[in-house]
Parts: sequence; C-alpha cells; structure tokens
Amino acid sequence: MTKLVEKAASLLREGAVIKVIGYEEGSNKTRPFFCEKAEDVERLIYNGRCTNNLAVYLTKPELLGNGKVAVVATVPTMRSIAQLVKENQLKEEKFLLLTVTKEDEVVEFSGFKEMNDYLADIQLVIDTKEQELINKLDGMNREQRWAFWQQELSSCFKCYACRAACPLCYCSRCVVEVNAPQWIEPWASPLGNMEWQINRAMHLAGRCTGCGACSDACPLGIPIHLLTHKMMEDIDRDFGATFNNSGNVLSTYKVEDKEDFIR
Repeated sequence: MTKLVEKAASLLREGAVIKVIGYEEGSNKTRPFFCEKAEDVERLIYNGRCTNNLAVYLTKPELLGNGKVAVVATVPTMRSIAQLVKENQLKEEKFLLLTVTKEDEVVEFSGFKEMNDYLADIQLVIDTKEQELINKLDGMNREQRWAFWQQELSSCFKCYACRAACPLCYCSRCVVEVNAPQWIEPWASPLGNMEWQINRAMHLAGRCTGCGACSDACPLGIPIHLLTHKMMEDIDRDFGATFNNSGNVLSTYKVEDKEDFIR
C-alpha cells in the first residue's frame, strides 16, 4: 500500500473528508477519480502520467457535495488553485490539499498559504518541442503569425473542449452563449473560430497558469495553449505581471502602466 493510499484511507475512515479527488488508471491513460469509500482507495495513483488539471472540478459545487474534499494536486493543479483563490472562487475550509513528492512522500498543506509557499520555488517548465514552436512564432512578423493561426484554427469545429478543460473558465454563462446580442458566431467558421480563440486568450490575460489543459483536450491537437502562453510572456515583459503576482490584467488599472505595448 502506497503512502498516498494510506493517507486517503485514513482521511475517509476518520471522516476528515467526504471524498478524495485524485487519479486512477483508465482504459489507455490515467483519468480523474472521485473516491468516496475507503475500500476504493487502492485505485488511487500518482505519477508523471497524471496530467488532468483537477482544479477544473473545484468550482462546481454539484460535484463536491457539502463536506470537505481532499485534492491530490499536481503542480499545474496547485497553480490553478492558487489563481482561483486569488479570484475568491474557493473557500479554504472546503478543501484539504495534498501532493506527492518525487520521493513518493505525501505532503499535506495546512492551507492555501502553505501551498503557495511550496509553489514559490517551482519554475514553470516548457517542453522543448513547444519552446521550439514558440521561438518559431517569435521569429514571424505580424502577418505571418496571423496566417499561422488562421491555418491552425481553420479546422476547429467549436466543440468547446478547451473551455470545459480550463479551470479558469468558470463563468456561469460564456460569451459564446450570449445571443442578444450575438457577440461570437456559434457555428464553426474562419472568422468565428478566430473570434472565439482571441476572446478566450484575452479573458485569460494575466490569469492563465500554463497547465496546457486546453490543448490536451482539443480533439484536433490545435496548440491553442500557445496563445495564452504568449499572452503570459507579453504581459510579464510589458507589465511585470504573471498569475502569481497579479490579477485579471484586463480589469486591473494602474496610472503608471506603460502604453508602449501598443504596436
């Protein structure tokens, strides 16, 4: 029995939590697991294949119930939790946060602050292949980048899996569902696809935590996470603001803000 399994079993048997949200083996990859019984904890796993961002479930009260919930959080999940806390979307008393170290030791955080302290020394790492594509985009002029994204987004059929997978897309009504007036074409089209993805990237400005869940969920493999990643880089460069030290950039105003980012 692993230390994670032992910890989860103890929490459930003692009534400290009503469920543990973690990972289990699926048919061909790992998947989220909502464990509510101590006898089921043997199904819990934690390894490098556990990539789903579990923070996406934490703003959905219908999934959590009325008691305290334990979350087995990866670093991307913890980053998203930290952002949700800053946006006043999570109540500390509702969650018990756990993670597992490289040595398979279980860490239980006393609260959100301790989790943030744990994250402070962990840098966001970009995959080598993705960094190469980012460098390629950086080397393009504006017209070339526009043509690149037009080509990439032309195959999008508006399934909104990217929205469903993103922990920061928690609006009760999305702009694509507003039809009076109709801001964005709800059907798949070159213009509507571009409008949707640009709107989504702007909505995540200064909020995206770089987990890549949106791209992982895309059935067509469109690298849409690079839109928000580049937004993170540009905002950090021009305003010194990232998810870890700023709010929603589009709704945050400072008199001393520079204006030379308009180009």
